[in-house]
Amino acid sequence: MERKKRRKERKEKKDGERKDKAGRERKRRRLSPPSEHEEEEKDKPDEDQDQVAEADADRGDKPAPPKRQPTPDLPGALPSFPLPRRPDAPSKLDLALQGLDSALANAEVVDPAVTRSVDDASLSEKMRRRLKELGIGELFAVQTALLPFLLPSSPAQRALYMPYDPPRDACVSAPTGSGKTLAYVIPIVEVLASRIVTRLRALVVLPTRDLVAQVRETFEAVGKGRGLKIATATGQHSFAHEQTQLMADRSKPLLGGSSKVDVLICTPGRLIDHLEGTPNFTLQHLRFLVIDEADRLLAQLFQDWLAKVLAATRPPSSLSSAFALSSPSSSVVPHADALAPAFASLLGLSPSSPSGLLTEFDEPKASSCQKLLFSATLTRDPGKLAALALREPRYFVVAGERKRAQGAEEREEEAGKMDGVVDFVMEKFSVPETLEEHYLVTSAAQKPLALMYLVHARGVGADSGGVLVFAKSAEAVARLVKFVEFFEEARVDALPADTGRRRVSVKAYSSDLAPGERRAILEGFKARKIDMLVCSDLVARGMDISHVEHVVSYDAPVDVRKYVHRVGRTARAGRKGCAWSLVEEQEARWFKEMLREADHLARVKHVRVRDEEKKWKELVPFNEAALKRLKETYSR
Repeated sequence: MERKKRRKERKEKKDGERKDKAGRERKRRRLSPPSEHEEEEKDKPDEDQDQVAEADADRGDKPAPPKRQPTPDLPGALPSFPLPRRPDAPSKLDLALQGLDSALANAEVVDPAVTRSVDDASLSEKMRRRLKELGIGELFAVQTALLPFLLPSSPAQRALYMPYDPPRDACVSAPTGSGKTLAYVIPIVEVLASRIVTRLRALVVLPTRDLVAQVRETFEAVGKGRGLKIATATGQHSFAHEQTQLMADRSKPLLGGSSKVDVLICTPGRLIDHLEGTPNFTLQHLRFLVIDEADRLLAQLFQDWLAKVLAATRPPSSLSSAFALSSPSSSVVPHADALAPAFASLLGLSPSSPSGLLTEFDEPKASSCQKLLFSATLTRDPGKLAALALREPRYFVVAGERKRAQGAEEREEEAGKMDGVVDFVMEKFSVPETLEEHYLVTSAAQKPLALMYLVHARGVGADSGGVLVFAKSAEAVARLVKFVEFFEEARVDALPADTGRRRVSVKAYSSDLAPGERRAILEGFKARKIDMLVCSDLVARGMDISHVEHVVSYDAPVDVRKYVHRVGRTARAGRKGCAWSLVEEQEARWFKEMLREADHLARVKHVRVRDEEKKWKELVPFNEAALKRLKETYSR
């Protein structure tokens, strides 16, 4: 009995294992593509099943149930998916539900062709005279639109403090090189020129030291003779040196702060250092807070700089140690005029009261700080816009050539389709009308030759007004400069001695260089001692080099925003300019799709080398010689 029981258990175990194995085999077949042999077997009729069915029919039994359909096999590879598409523009209702400011959807679109004479603008005689001395006789579109908003005709609306009727904020989206810097420098100088006591009343925040230096030059040029004190804070000098330049008194705490300057131009990191580490440094007297290159600065979240700066411009909800009287038991009341009105009311002080104390008739006072955002592209992220705490903002958008060139009926029809949402809301962009754009598709191996083809066959060389070449990294910049130098040596050595043998002079400009070296190289390029400046994207933001006629993206930009800021280095202030993009063959589809999604592809011309194949072939020996020397240099 025991033996029979054990045999039965072994048999049941083997049957279970066979069933498990068969189940695993069926699962494997379902999850893998069928082999050719299995396909053939599947196509054959099941003879055993047919025989069984015929036998059953002969016995008069019930007909056999229908044969079960086999589970379809899954494909051996994933199916292809359609390319991503930009969604339709959201309606105003959708934007409102998402928390987007309704004013953004109704931005004021400015025609880029509109100009106005300096004599017709509501400027002081001193400002008109100074602008003419600088050779500025006409205001560009962005300046024409913004000056009436920032400089109203009423003197009360140009006051340093407006606690009962604070000014509205502004966001400006305009092409690079359209005059955004001058659009805020002129109003700041005009308003602050009436000040008597020196306070920090204008703060301009920029992403890089080079832009800080450039904006300071503009302030000093426009504000010459107006008595304004201008300073910078970038970390280029020691912290103690900057404190000495900025602060009048650090020996004792002062409720109203202390300042030697009227205008401070800085980077966000150094600004936070002074807010947290410099005694008596305060933003309570700010009349203007300018965030230039806003899209880039809003993406910088280090030290939570934006929230700290905005908090410093507003009075705290309750008295804090920073604003408490240094001696609570003292009967001395501090001078109320040392504080901004909004901060004085918090402490129970009033400049208008004979006793200097706040009375029951005093109304609550708001901060007089007016926030101004400038960029070629501005975010539509509701979270970022909400973080700015904008006060009744006005949005200004300088339209691109396509928008301006449309007829009235076309514009009206498109506005209906977009439900009032302008291109700016969909993060599109505009470029100067005087800019010509091109792209050239080439292999990676021939891209260096393509650059020199542009230089020597397309007029992008020493005889032009200067060329900026953008590479993807500091290392790529260094290699490309070496290649150009080797190429020019080989080319010039092959020329007859009586031809002048003029070389294209080239220099690198990247984050690997010290600030002093970058400044010297930039000055040499501006003075036209350097023909070609090869740079990383460090210089792609806001740098104003007026004589640049050509910009070449040696490495294709990774997104539309980077493309905009690169090409914006030329065709500035109404001048003509050309932008060239060298696109590798495997990048071509993506590059065109990027521009197509931005409604910009039709404007960018495709350049084909075969149009000047003879000139291309003439440069091949120099290219081969340069590449050989480059390989030897980097293989040592």
